[in-house]
Amino acid sequence: MEGAGLSFKILIMLRKAGIIALKIILVMVALFATLTLLIYLGAFGRLDGKEELVNFKNAAASTVLSVDGELVGKYFSENRTNTTYEQIPLHLINALIATEDARFFEHRGVDTKSLLRVLLKTILFQDRSSGGGSTITQQLAKNMFGRRDFGILTVPVSKIKEVLLAFRIEKIFDKEDIVTLYLNTVSFGENIYGIGTASQRYFNKSVSELNIEESAVLVGMLKANTRYNPRLHPENAESRRNVVLKQMEKYEYLTGSQADSLCMLKLILNYSNPESDGPADYFLFQVKNETERILEEINLTTGKKWNLENDGLVITSTLDLVLQNYAKRSFHDHLSVMQKRLTGQYQTASGRRTISEITERELKRLNLTGRADEVTLQEIFDWEGSSVDSISVADSLKHSLTILHAGLLAMDPNTGAIRSWVGGIDFKSQPYDQVLARRQLASIFKPVLYAAALEEGMEPCQYLDNDSIVLAGFEDYSPENYDHSYGGKYSLAGALAQSMNVPTFSLFLKIGFPRLDSMWKAMGFSFALDNTPSIALGTAEASIKEIAVAYSAFVNGGYRISPQALISIKDPGGKVIWENDFSAARTRILSDRTAILMSAMLQKAIQEGTGVSMSGTYGVNMPLGGKTGTSQNYADAWFAAFNPGLTIVSRVGASTPLVHFNNGSYGSGSALALPLVALTLKRVQQNRELREKLFTSFPPLPPELEGMLDCPDFREENFFDRFKDLFERDEDYGRQRAKPKKDIRSFLRRLFRR
Repeated sequence: MEGAGLSFKILIMLRKAGIIALKIILVMVALFATLTLLIYLGAFGRLDGKEELVNFKNAAASTVLSVDGELVGKYFSENRTNTTYEQIPLHLINALIATEDARFFEHRGVDTKSLLRVLLKTILFQDRSSGGGSTITQQLAKNMFGRRDFGILTVPVSKIKEVLLAFRIEKIFDKEDIVTLYLNTVSFGENIYGIGTASQRYFNKSVSELNIEESAVLVGMLKANTRYNPRLHPENAESRRNVVLKQMEKYEYLTGSQADSLCMLKLILNYSNPESDGPADYFLFQVKNETERILEEINLTTGKKWNLENDGLVITSTLDLVLQNYAKRSFHDHLSVMQKRLTGQYQTASGRRTISEITERELKRLNLTGRADEVTLQEIFDWEGSSVDSISVADSLKHSLTILHAGLLAMDPNTGAIRSWVGGIDFKSQPYDQVLARRQLASIFKPVLYAAALEEGMEPCQYLDNDSIVLAGFEDYSPENYDHSYGGKYSLAGALAQSMNVPTFSLFLKIGFPRLDSMWKAMGFSFALDNTPSIALGTAEASIKEIAVAYSAFVNGGYRISPQALISIKDPGGKVIWENDFSAARTRILSDRTAILMSAMLQKAIQEGTGVSMSGTYGVNMPLGGKTGTSQNYADAWFAAFNPGLTIVSRVGASTPLVHFNNGSYGSGSALALPLVALTLKRVQQNRELREKLFTSFPPLPPELEGMLDCPDFREENFFDRFKDLFERDEDYGRQRAKPKKDIRSFLRRLFRR
């Protein structure tokens, strides 16, 4: 009896518990139904409908290609390259389904069994780690529209919204579209989205080229893209890959032996991240500015709202990636050596005193004196490999002051198409673009003056005085030649080739400032010239870009052209929405005669003058014209060269003219800037295909100009030259006499000297 009574009590208790459980379930169902209705009616935000789903478009990165179609870089809000279904290998789809949604082809957006499990674990027991309930379609809904924060209701509201959206997605899209959309929206960590970008990042190949084990690695990342990142956590990634392969075996996408063999393979990556250290970061910044300007014009004229970072545009640039990489290698090979030499110079006792004094002045100028000893974690640039270290503000400034900066620009002198743009030594730590920086020109300026002289009808074989000149009224300004020599006469061609200062100044006195200023402006320089005597020897400032434009006129027939970075812009479907007309921006600034003669005179400078080391030291035997330049105290070194197919300009110098080499063996234009061009062109010379594409021979002088340079560079003054000079009317310069006073003794010395 007691046993029967106990059993009866247990039955009553179970019945009550069942009733309570039923009531709880009914309440939960009612709450769930109410919550679902509220979500459907938009109480938690409008539920996206058919129109939004049909018009949904992933934010795709716009890509920049080189002139040969190679990837140069991307612009993106989310780093994504969209992939089509046809590009996705079958084994990748199988791996995805086996791991993420085994009944994908059977359900219509929601897997009921998994959903019930999630509802019980997640909603009833608040077990957010349970996971596993979302189908690929539900995950796609989450990827497409994200989740909002609703406090304690965030998880149930999000899950229900994703269920409702999943049903709608399945009605609109077929399974192939859903898989494609999913793989294009999912995150793979490192701020990259979509299987296309992930394939390039981790294996440096397109999606269609992925093998089975690589696909398994990427699918394995979907569970936790940081924990299973194959670069950061290779052991975790390999373990997760094997789980995916075993899932493929479980659902008969692989045989047991296939899965076992693949699981035995070692994880091999071919990691590629062009965004971290791209081949042309400075150039990409210019391309971005130019593209956004063009898109703004298109948007205004057509009403189409293109977005560079979201619309997957394909931008074909003028950049030659092979030449660009040659130039970057030259930067490393040459500047790493020169940087050690400059650093060593400032590590001597006198060098340390000098740099300490400069640092103190800079700290005061920047109002950082009170923070000089403050230690911060900074990235420190070094050619052997940059590093992050704790360093004081003062020491950081000392280090930055002694860094050699450099820039190089190469472009087609006929069209302005930019072939190479190296704006600095390291875009991440030194983002200021040296191609655009304005620095003192020194002798690289001289061809502007000589071009003005030729425009006035002078000839390459006219001779210029090399006598010492003192300008009274200008603090006795007296130009000096590099070798401190005086006397005799130099032809225009010889003076330019040998970069002689005194004859150049004599030429300036003949030409006058107004004609020089007019030529300067016609060539497109932005810096206004000062009417001072020293201007003739290059105290003006300009950028590498401006010099490239000016020197191009010497080889393209006398035209000022505009540097061009873009060839075309296409939409994601390949339709051209903008195309460059390279012939549109050409302005004649020199006569044919002047352009031809300047080209010949500057070829002479390479063959016989200050640029002779191009062939003698570096073995560059391609036809070139050009000019070196060394500013005061070796603060900046310049070199410009040209050929009918290419103009190339380089400049090297520290961030302040106070820091520089203390001798011409290291700090001159021929020692510091010319090698950047020489090493680049030496590699071009060895690449037959590139050489033939970029370089052609100079045309011969036309009959009417033959023999125009056939004269000695230098000749001694004879009796008649000296007699003529004595009675020749002196040119006025700023209403001051341009030569010293003459007395009977100077008369006799000049007349009868040897």
